[in-house]
Amino acid sequence: MNRFPGNIIFFFGSFFILSCHWSVPANNDGIVSSFSVGDTLQAKDTIMNLADTAIIDNTQLPNLPVITPSHVVNTGTTNPAELIAFAKTLIGIPYLWGSTNPANGFDCSGFITYVFNHFNIAVPRSSVDFTDVGQHVPEEQAKPGDLVLFTGTNPMEKHVGHMGIVVENNKGKINFIHSTSGKAYGVTITELGDYYKIRYVKTIRIFPQNN
Repeated sequence: MNRFPGNIIFFFGSFFILSCHWSVPANNDGIVSSFSVGDTLQAKDTIMNLADTAIIDNTQLPNLPVITPSHVVNTGTTNPAELIAFAKTLIGIPYLWGSTNPANGFDCSGFITYVFNHFNIAVPRSSVDFTDVGQHVPEEQAKPGDLVLFTGTNPMEKHVGHMGIVVENNKGKINFIHSTSGKAYGVTITELGDYYKIRYVKTIRIFPQNN
């Protein structure tokens, strides 16, 4: 069996989009080229934090959610400064994959979800679902409250797999707050230096006050 991250599982022409890890039979090179009737997919859904198994046939299908992220996040009357101030109160909370609970820890998008939900702002739960959200702005124009999107720890995989909130842009020196599984292993403020520049995907703006 070959096990690797994926974002789309399809059944009979319908797409179920989520962040998960799944496994299907692979050839001798470890490459999966297609799905067939009778193949088993094993998915761990980060949104529900549940393990799901599906058989591709006419009798068994999982109850998987369809994720349809909005391209517009309504921030209401909240301003970037108060959102960042609240985010900073969470510094030191440990990293925990799949969690949005500060009593246990956060993964990267769980941290984002918790911070924005504190102000009753609805956002996608998974970092990859932020790919087409908001307004794309050049990195050098990033402002506090903008979101920075990165690949996962493997920069060869170009889809979004990590994210944070810009807290400062001092003449091009950008610092962002995020929940990392790296050395800090939790919520911390990090400079957008060489390591993250390799993984950098884009900066998005969701607060109209930043325009």
